[in-house]
Amino acid sequence: MEATFAKNKEKVKHTSERKTKRIADIVIFALLSVGAFIMVAPLLWMVTTSLKEREDVFAIPPTWIPDPIQFTKYFEIWEKGPLLSGITNSLTVALSVTIIGTFTSSLAAFAFSKLRFKWKNQLFLLLLASMMIPYPVVMIPQFIIFSNIGWVDTLLPLIVPGLFGNVIMIFFIRQYLTSIPNAIIEAAKIDGCSYFQIYYRIVLPLIKPAIAAQFILWFMAIWNDYLAPILYLNSPERQTLQLVIANFNASYAIQSDYPLIMAASVVALLPMLIVFIIFQKQIIESVAISGVKG
Repeated sequence: MEATFAKNKEKVKHTSERKTKRIADIVIFALLSVGAFIMVAPLLWMVTTSLKEREDVFAIPPTWIPDPIQFTKYFEIWEKGPLLSGITNSLTVALSVTIIGTFTSSLAAFAFSKLRFKWKNQLFLLLLASMMIPYPVVMIPQFIIFSNIGWVDTLLPLIVPGLFGNVIMIFFIRQYLTSIPNAIIEAAKIDGCSYFQIYYRIVLPLIKPAIAAQFILWFMAIWNDYLAPILYLNSPERQTLQLVIANFNASYAIQSDYPLIMAASVVALLPMLIVFIIFQKQIIESVAISGVKG
């Protein structure tokens, strides 16, 4: 009888723990759902506003689903400003910097992680120390330099510095490379591989998740950059997309034409969504592997 009582007690305890866990899961799911809605709500409001009539934006109570749905603003934005040239300029800057800069950053990270040369650690610490210098400190000297060589009102000041790499990406990839055994590198050297062959055939396939995660973050930072373009770009045909949208806001917010501004913002958001969709697998892998290492 005591055994039966103990067994029933254990069953009741197990059932109670299972119910408690289920309640906890429901509460966590509800909190995460509320948080997800709070994060997504501004994006949904931007999309729905771009499909409304101008008068419906200020309707009380607010309407999430426009009636009727209007796509006219998506046709007007191409006529109201240099949106196409803004997209072209932003893509030119973002793709050239991130593609070439990612290559040079990964090469630098490979050198700082796996190669042996004099003052390696000191140079890496000096590189990290440059992150402590805020951009406003170097903003004026950089502008003077680029002005003297005739690069103002061109895309070169936005492109050329980034081609030499990104300190954050170098640091991240270097830390990622510490998990790769040095024995693999030594074995490849014994087999006659050059350093670039070691990088291309061995290191690069292993660090693809880390590169993908940093690539999309860097792409988003360049795509959304407003300060550097407004410093160097003056001509409307050379402005990046963020400057074009800022001009939309300055011109049409006074007229309360918020659907037009939101339609331009939706178009500006699409390239980042496309990049994220392409690299989401690698980003998830990078997060998962980082969690396992931690």
